[in-house]
Amino acid sequence: MGYKQVILVRTDLKLPKGKACVQVAHASLEAALKSSKGVIDEWRSGGGKKVVLKAAGLDELRKYEALARKEKLVTSLITDAGHTTVAPGTVTCLGIGPDNEEKIDKVTGSLKIL
Repeated sequence: MGYKQVILVRTDLKLPKGKACVQVAHASLEAALKSSKGVIDEWRSGGGKKVVLKAAGLDELRKYEALARKEKLVTSLITDAGHTTVAPGTVTCLGIGPDNEEKIDKVTGSLKIL
């Protein structure tokens, strides 16, 4: 298996599509910036696979953040500045990885695609 990154988005916020896309981009970039150069190189050479998944709410997002950290996966929890759609400080999504697909699937494999 190769490398991938997943981003979990809170569905309870009912973010407009454009807002959700921007939050996913923030999570992807922040998690990638925390990753080692070797992992980034492997991920990019395999196409930079990303998957966006549903999280029911903040509790579920935090649960998966804890599970990912337990597996020593890079995480990036995104908190919105609150200039447009949601209140300042609202946690919108979670980036995990990039890392080995099997490691990430162990944590997020049961979640549905957004």
